[in-house]
Amino acid sequence: MIRRAFLVIAIVHAGAGAAAAQALSPRNANYTIDVRLDTQARTLTARETLVWTNITSAPADELQFHLYYNAWRNEDSTWMRELRLTTWWSAARARRAGDSAAIDISSLKVTGGAVSPADLTSRMRFIAPDDGNQNDRTLMAVALPSPIGPGQSVTLDIVFTAKVPRTFARTGVIGDYYFLGQWFPKIGVLDATGNWNCHQFHVGTEFFSDFGIYDVRMTVPQGWLVAATGRERERKDNADGTTTHRYYQEDVHDFAWTTSPDFVEHRERFEYPGLPAVDMRLLLQPEHAGQAARHFEGTRASLRQYGEMFGAYPYGHITIVDPPWNNDTGGMEYPTLFTAGTSWLTPRRDPYLDDTLVHETGHQWWYGMVGTNEVEDAWMDEGINQYANARVMAEEFSDGREVPRFFGGFVPWVIEDARWDRVTVGEYRSDYTGSPTIDIPSTPSFRYWPRTSAPMTYAKPALWLHTLERALGWTMMQQILGTFFDRWKFKHPGPDDLFQVANEVSGRDLTPFFDQVYRGSVVFDYGVDSVNSAETDDGQFASDVIVRRHGDGIFPVTILVTLANGEQRRFAWDGGSRWHRVTVEHASRAVSAQVDPEQILLLDTNFTNNSFTTESQAARAATKWAAIWMVWLQDQMLAWAFFI
Repeated sequence: MIRRAFLVIAIVHAGAGAAAAQALSPRNANYTIDVRLDTQARTLTARETLVWTNITSAPADELQFHLYYNAWRNEDSTWMRELRLTTWWSAARARRAGDSAAIDISSLKVTGGAVSPADLTSRMRFIAPDDGNQNDRTLMAVALPSPIGPGQSVTLDIVFTAKVPRTFARTGVIGDYYFLGQWFPKIGVLDATGNWNCHQFHVGTEFFSDFGIYDVRMTVPQGWLVAATGRERERKDNADGTTTHRYYQEDVHDFAWTTSPDFVEHRERFEYPGLPAVDMRLLLQPEHAGQAARHFEGTRASLRQYGEMFGAYPYGHITIVDPPWNNDTGGMEYPTLFTAGTSWLTPRRDPYLDDTLVHETGHQWWYGMVGTNEVEDAWMDEGINQYANARVMAEEFSDGREVPRFFGGFVPWVIEDARWDRVTVGEYRSDYTGSPTIDIPSTPSFRYWPRTSAPMTYAKPALWLHTLERALGWTMMQQILGTFFDRWKFKHPGPDDLFQVANEVSGRDLTPFFDQVYRGSVVFDYGVDSVNSAETDDGQFASDVIVRRHGDGIFPVTILVTLANGEQRRFAWDGGSRWHRVTVEHASRAVSAQVDPEQILLLDTNFTNNSFTTESQAARAATKWAAIWMVWLQDQMLAWAFFI
């Protein structure tokens, strides 16, 4: 077995050496894995060869590994303890004992490289650097017989088994559908100072790992389709009624796969002038057969838009997985592969599928190629991607409508008068305005309050990026993010790297803005306090407009004053003082005023106080509230009519 392992390692090194000139990333964490799925026991049995290179300037005297499946081993893990603080806990408590998961390493050996061959199995220990939870087994460390110096490599042979959970947190099995993410022992990231950036698995965070080459053989029952990160290189039928599928991919930092006998396969090709072609593969549930074209449409739009906005997709292939109903694995991204999510009843006006396709394809850029730390800076992948996602949706799928679902989320109802909107729907504005101070974004994401994700990780960064777009212009914003992408693809940037690029490209010092939206939890709220006009001795009117800064956030705004004759006057205000007065002297009196009339500052938590009028709006208000109540009454009558 050792001779076989060395042969595999030699082949991997030979392939890596031949492709070195084309390497897009450091390729310092390379995996060769042979895994067998037992569909009766719902377990994985695997052997993993890891070739890890120390690319820092400091020696490493131990290695640290993520064992993510242990988060669901019992209710004492840090992940499950944090889940109790969320709204998902009741569903988790309803799970059966057999729905749990586990990952166990039975052997860990050094077989080559800078460290002499040794059996390190007895040196393995669980660690909990984040919270000291002795019952948490999601992080494992192993001391080395001798340090791995800068530039040196080590080869490890790891034998492990894993119990696959019933679909939970976007991995697992339901029926004959398996989606396997975070299923193998994965080495952490050694930072430039020689310290391991390796955190326990937390309920509100995702993942962080180094780039490398993955060569994975998956053995499943014959007749079951397989999709995985990378391209399939080999397929071999075995005498025991199984088939082994080999997938290979360079320059990625994770590997996920799926298998099921129920998938229906579709293939199309993305081609667009100026961008490389991409082979698109779709594994669809049979009951969703009529939605194949729509899956390709959303993926194709994203490959084009993201490619033009930021940079080309380099892998040449992408796989879309359509999970079954009520599976808890939809809307999840992995390199070259992602899950979407639809249902049997999905009206064309329902934008959920389109939105999911755009978002998960977009993660190939913001997480996939720009390898940010999702555990410490989750907003850098989710927030940037949500901003780009909303922009693409506004340009490609703006005909969507609000579609509530009834009877357990199964039956949709299209509200034709409620159009999809980039800010309110695409960027989750209400999530942010409902809790703008729930956390400080610069807090490491794994230390967020577990319910912080929506307002701080998605909504707030999307809104402040869109605010910059409105303030600087889309051309400048595209140049900022395009430069950031080009400079940091296949690397691990942090927040300051993005801010530095923004200052450099814009030619402005945006630090005060970043201090407020990232390093603080200020509340932006500007409002018009009053509009008063007095006639002067010469028959003119002196109109005073008072605007106020109700929050602690500061942002330059425009004040728009409208006169009785229809003329308008604009005034710039730096937004710094608690109140500000502008005076208009004119033959017509002022009848209304607005602060930030174009709504540049999308982080303003209360748009309702941004305007003031001296003329009664009672009729308009009555019409508005009457319409709201009529819609409510109509919904009630429709529901009642369904039952009779």
